This record gives sequence, structure tokens and C-alpha cells, in this order.
Amino acid sequence: MDLGLMGKRALVLASSRGLGAGIAAALVQEGADVILCGRNRDELAQRTSRLNDAGPGRAFFTEADLFQEDVVERLTTTVSQIYGGALDILVNNSGGPPPGRAADLTPDLLTTYFNAMVLRLIDLTHAVLPGMRERGFGRILTVASSGIIEPIPGLALSNTLRPALSGWSKTLASEVAAEGVTVNMLLPGSILTARLDDLDRRAAERSGRSLEAVRAESEAAIPAGRYGTTEEFGATAAFLLSERASYITGSMIRCDGGAARSV
Repeated sequence: MDLGLMGKRALVLASSRGLGAGIAAALVQEGADVILCGRNRDELAQRTSRLNDAGPGRAFFTEADLFQEDVVERLTTTVSQIYGGALDILVNNSGGPPPGRAADLTPDLLTTYFNAMVLRLIDLTHAVLPGMRERGFGRILTVASSGIIEPIPGLALSNTLRPALSGWSKTLASEVAAEGVTVNMLLPGSILTARLDDLDRRAAERSGRSLEAVRAESEAAIPAGRYGTTEEFGATAAFLLSERASYITGSMIRCDGGAARSV
């Protein structure tokens, strides 16, 4: 199936590694031009080089830190410099906040991460949205967490902040659907990334068990019987960002191997 992504202009946040990198790779493989961004310049440069070697799309990169107040202005300037025009595709992705308990959340911690994980994503979306509406095409996809559906023990900060994006995303989707712009969310379950490795290691340390035992228990609880891959996650995102997904908007798509127990 031709997804109609050839030549489309994309920006994928937090894409030097993990889920964002999986999405960027899938888009480049479909012929899209993609700006990767993150905080580690060396990782970005290496990944961009690999993507350009594989093609057929083109990859660019820029350093960006969502904790910095001027990041939205700098990203929109970079988009204009590289593409000479408006974006077709925006992938909002902030990575995962540190684990912890709800009882330990403080106002300062909540404010810091709200600004990075919620406010900056909304601001950036609103900055690129006018160009999408003017041209009658746009794809906005926000990567969040299955914790929106079922809060995940030990991830109180994520469980608290990410649901704010779901209400915003659904509301925005209804406002721009008639103008050719889709707004969706993609919710990962257990996708094998460095973050998941870290969470599994922490669980092993807390329980006094081996990493292998913790992982086996986690995989046994997933109907698919295994962790997902960033390639599978990226492929799901690429479809939602494509011309073929023009009638899917205002939705939250789970990519979790059937792990969520709710309907």
C-alpha cells in the first residue's frame, strides 16, 4: 500500500532514540522528509546519517530540549529554514518522565514536567497548525502512554500529566477535521526501548529478582506474549500519519499487544 508520504515534511520530537526514532525511521522509509530532534547531538547525527543512507526520504536534525522556554520558537524557525515552508506532519513526543509515587509529587515537580510534556507540545502544535489548515492537509500525532487508559503503578507523574493531552487532542480534532487536518494519539504499551530496560531494571532491584525474571513476568501478562518493537510502533504511526488515514481523527490508538484490559 502506498501511504502517500513521499515528499511530506515532518517534525518528530524526541527522536534520537526509542519510540520517536522508530517513527522517524518509518517515515523516512516511506519517502518523507523528517527533522529529528532531541538533546544529544551525537546520537542525532548518527541516527540521521543512518536514515539518509537507507532513504528514500531525507533526514535532518536539530538539538531541542522541551524543558527550555524558547524551544517552540527555535523549532519553528528550524522548520522554516530547512523546509522553506509549513509542516505536513507533527509528531508530539516528550519521552517518559521519571518513575515515582503519587504521594511524592510536589507542585514544583508537576509544574516543571507539565511545561515540558503538555504546554510545549500544545504551543508547538498551535504554531504549525495555521499552515496545515491553509493548505488543507495536516497530520498531528501525539505519543503518550497506555497509562491514559489504565494508570501504570509506579509512574504517577506520567499517569497524572498525559491525560491532559487526551482531552486537548480530542477537542482540537473536532475543530479542524473539516479542514483536512487529523489529530490522533498513539499509546504504547511495553515497547522494547532503553526506557523500558531502565524500568525493568528498577523493578528487579526493588524486588530482589533477576532482570530476566521480571521481564518474563511482564511478557507473560501481555496477550501477544512479548514486548513490542520500535519498528512495529513506527509502522503504526506511519499509517496514522499517512494520506490513507484521512478518516481517522480524534482517536487514541493502542499499540500494546492487547495488554490493556479495558475495551
